Formats: sequence, structure tokens, C-alpha cells
Amino acid sequence: MTRVVIVDDHPVFRRGLKALLDGEDGLSVVGEAADGLTAVSVVLDLEPDVVVMDLHMPGLGGVEAAKRILETLPSLGVLVLTMHEDDELVFAAMKAGARGYLVKTTDDDEIVRAVQAIGAGEAIFSATIAQRMMGYFTAISSSKAVLFPQLTDRERDVLELMASGLDNPSIAHQLSLSGKTVRNRVSAIFTKLQVADRAQAIVRARQAGLGSPSQDGTTVT
Repeated sequence: MTRVVIVDDHPVFRRGLKALLDGEDGLSVVGEAADGLTAVSVVLDLEPDVVVMDLHMPGLGGVEAAKRILETLPSLGVLVLTMHEDDELVFAAMKAGARGYLVKTTDDDEIVRAVQAIGAGEAIFSATIAQRMMGYFTAISSSKAVLFPQLTDRERDVLELMASGLDNPSIAHQLSLSGKTVRNRVSAIFTKLQVADRAQAIVRARQAGLGSPSQDGTTVT
């Protein structure tokens, strides 16, 4: 059974989503919250498998709530379900650790499949969000190409995501690669940059302007 917590400040929407998910075999809504602060408390208390999170809420927003939750429960799956799909919010949610991003106009069946996928450890994004992500990486590819010319385009993509704090499984999901392929790319990056480990590679990448350090200043290893 995949246990779900719904976080949204609109009670009518929460009720509808709860009815939808509870009507599916293998899914159970075990808690709700109407704002980010309450969400953090409820999720840390219940430790569900998936949190379906809106972004714009009173008080603490969804991005910061997701970040706080995942600092304590890193294996939990966060699925953003919101009306907003601008690039800034999409990438802020990804950097916070969200494994999925859908807009509220998404069909019910797609929402159910997304919750099931996130609960199974996968990452999932709506078609429009995936297109925006591809457009973003395409737009910055030329600027990245100037950096680390010894790397292939795909290795630079991997390094960019490493520098943004993503681990290998998350990078594999983002780039639609196998875990083995990502490990091979990372090893190639270490060799070509002449660094000993992941931490040194991230430092080199961030010094060159790729990615962004974690908000608490910790080093991703």
C-alpha cells in the first residue's frame, strides 16, 4: 500500500484528490495539510511514501516545505501538483528534491499513474514540463560547451546536475539514462577533470558557474 499525504490550501481540491486516490487499489491517503508548516509536521509524523504538494500556500510555500521534509526523509517521494509551470518554480522544485511535477489540469488517470510511479521510486513530469526542461538544457548547452571542453555534451549535462546536488539515481531519471550509464559518465568526468571524487568535481563545476550549492552549505558526496 502506497501511503499518501495531500498538501493544498484549497479544501475542495483536497477532497476531490483524496476521493480519486482512495478509489485506487494500492493507494491510501493517510493525511492532509493546508499549508507548508503543517505539511512538514504532518509528514514527519506520518512518514508516508508520497506527498502530493501544491507550491503557493499561506505561510511556508511548497518548495521550502519539500526541502525541509526531504532533509529528514530523503527517500520520500514528492510530487508537485500545482497551477503554476514557470521555469523558476519548476527548477526550484527539482532542486528541493521533488521527483515529479504536474499541473492541475492533468487528467485524473495521469495523476494516479504519477502517484503510483513516485511511490515506486520513479520520477515523472508532465509533457509540457518535460518540454520546458528540454528547452532549458538546450538553451544553456552552448554556454556550457565553453566550459570543460574535454567533456562530451552528455558528460556536461551530468556534471551540471551533480553540481545542482542530484545523486546518480536522480540524474538517471532526469536524463532518461540507466544507472550504469550515469556511473560510467561520472567516472569519465573524474578522469577528464583529474579529480579524485565527486566532491572535488562539484567544487570545480560550481567554481565554473554550473549548478548551485545547497542552501545549508553542505557538500554533496
